[in-house]
Amino acid sequence: MKTFFDSSAFAKRYVEEPGSDEVEAACLAATDLGLCVICVPEILSAFNRRLRERGLRQSDYKLMKERLLEDVTDATIVDLTPAVIKEAVVMLETSILRAADALHIAAAVAWDAEWFLSADRRQLAAARKAGLRTKAV
Repeated sequence: MKTFFDSSAFAKRYVEEPGSDEVEAACLAATDLGLCVICVPEILSAFNRRLRERGLRQSDYKLMKERLLEDVTDATIVDLTPAVIKEAVVMLETSILRAADALHIAAAVAWDAEWFLSADRRQLAAARKAGLRTKAV
């Protein structure tokens, strides 16, 4: 099954929090894993914020980063093509979203995702509006 993860969902693979078990199960069940090109930088930004705020040790950051970079080698990374940007504009004009959230949805639509996973309820509502099957994690 083609499963697309936004950053808020995929990060749960590396940080134990509510929804982490569902993310792991979805990763194992996926035949194809899709991510927007902005996913890795967004997740690493969050990890670095935790590091700066002393909520994460340097050694843990290093392990999480290594796992993330290893995992994405098996994923399809959807680039910001003109079609993705056009779809993101539609998302922004028809739903209350941040630009990054619209890009994730647009990338999932362009990739023909069978499932779209996110921890953001507003983003999930917009994804359903765009015709995607969604799962909150």
